[in-house]
Amino acid sequence: MFKRKISDVEIQLLQGDISKQEDIEAIVNAANAQLRTGGGVAGAIHRAAGSDLEKECRPLAPIKPGEAVITSGHGLPNNFVIHCLGPVYGVDKPEDELLKDCYINSINLAEENKVKSIAFPAISTGAFGYPIDKATKITLKTVLEKLSDLEHIETIRFVLYSKDDLDIYEKTFVNMIN
Repeated sequence: MFKRKISDVEIQLLQGDISKQEDIEAIVNAANAQLRTGGGVAGAIHRAAGSDLEKECRPLAPIKPGEAVITSGHGLPNNFVIHCLGPVYGVDKPEDELLKDCYINSINLAEENKVKSIAFPAISTGAFGYPIDKATKITLKTVLEKLSDLEHIETIRFVLYSKDDLDIYEKTFVNMIN
């Protein structure tokens, strides 16, 4: 695991499964508009949480790209799941602003709920087709700019599914802070 402390917040990068972050208070779901079980991140989170998560999500749907909502974690080891809908690359415009909104709105919900630790997947980079290198730059720049506003969050973890994605995050992160 790659770790770096900035503005009293520990930023962590690791390869893994977002639904298995036992030491994290809130995980972020790269959700679909209806907040239902799907493939990828949403499928993994919903399967691990159990059917009560989808029941809690129903009245909160639909959400628009960039929006985020919060639920309890149900069968997950996390207290909360923050669901956000990332932009479909080349379809939802302006995709860079909508991707930024995902991270800002998720962090704001975590702060409102006094969450101390949050884990993000690489939002929109799977089925939604956002190029990982572009998404990583937007993601990390957005999160780094938000650090000085944080009162409760002490740990922000990025959980990347593949080694290649982790390598891109590490390289981009090191270049941004040096």
